[in-house]
Amino acid sequence: MRHDYSFDDADLVWPVGFRAFTGHGGLRDHGDDISIVASDRPAVSAAMFTQSLFAGPAVVLSRAHAAGRRLRAVVTLAQNANVATGRQGAEHAAEVVGRVAGILDVPEDEVLIGSTGVIGRPLPMDTIRAHFDRTARHGTGAFTAAPLDVARAMMTTDTRPKTAVRTVGAARIVGIAKGVGMLEPNMATMLAYVVTDAALTAEDLDRALRTAVDTTFNCLSVDTDTSTSDTVAVLANGAAGPVDPAEFAAALADLCLDLTRQLAGDGEGATKLLRVTVTEARDAAQARRIAKSVVNSPLVKTAVHGADPNWGRVLMAVGKNTDDRDIVPHRVTVAFGDTEVYPAEPTPDLLAALSAAMRRSEVDIAITLGLGDGAATVFGCDLSAGYVRVNADYTT
Repeated sequence: MRHDYSFDDADLVWPVGFRAFTGHGGLRDHGDDISIVASDRPAVSAAMFTQSLFAGPAVVLSRAHAAGRRLRAVVTLAQNANVATGRQGAEHAAEVVGRVAGILDVPEDEVLIGSTGVIGRPLPMDTIRAHFDRTARHGTGAFTAAPLDVARAMMTTDTRPKTAVRTVGAARIVGIAKGVGMLEPNMATMLAYVVTDAALTAEDLDRALRTAVDTTFNCLSVDTDTSTSDTVAVLANGAAGPVDPAEFAAALADLCLDLTRQLAGDGEGATKLLRVTVTEARDAAQARRIAKSVVNSPLVKTAVHGADPNWGRVLMAVGKNTDDRDIVPHRVTVAFGDTEVYPAEPTPDLLAALSAAMRRSEVDIAITLGLGDGAATVFGCDLSAGYVRVNADYTT
């Protein structure tokens, strides 16, 4: 069956039965910073979270709620991660969930919470409470926000919202995500939420999410740093009826790949999308490890930024994986786009072609290891002075 994976703003509406709200809760100086997405009927769900040892209260609480596989609402607080805030932080996360559950008239353990932003600062609960008091007075009748509104309300240092939509039969799948720094997901991603009106079992949904994350969000790195707040969740309320689980899984993976590319392309200070593909590896794990080594190399990333044809940095990034003793130089090839640089004679024409390939907005590096049939593609971005400026001044 053919799926139409293209869309414009007119297509970017919630699946049947989902609605959303955004508002200003005092987390940032101005603009919406709190969002809620909810299903008006029971749903099944799947979720994955950061493996960080400093996972925040939002992650700890959401892990417990997600275990029931019946989440039907997500609340997100932007600009404050509420991490390393002790017992008070845990109490604040629970209070936010309780208030949202009350507004929606659903059990608290059916609400997931995401919190993103600065670490080590308590939530401004006075203004947050006032926000939820106002929201409660209006009730769910105020839940008129579109997916783009929610994607914008989740942003921190993002320069643009990240959204994607796919269809499977009569069902729609809508995804929103945020994150451009502190970004190398480990078992999850920044914050990414997917909602669908497809009818699926919780087991099929969980299987589809884990498969999709493994080849998309977990193949993404902007700066090698895994967040304390990474969360990805998918909610399915069944309003559009049953779909083929395999077709849904394929569409979900494609949607997650779309969001992954958007996240990589909007990395803090980024001017180029960097895509590294490793083939003929011993296995997929080795392929991803080598590809991550290249995409995470500051020397490779800065060369890409300046279109400097210093291809030897790629060999360095491969070679520093000294535990992979089966990698030997005479079996390896490296190419930038259609330009093979190793093994090759570094002539002026080759270097000129390489520099031209590196000036593109999307730079592809392809590496073969000559060992087996393992393969992986990872996504990242160049490293510019803009990244340093954003993160040197993040809290000041």
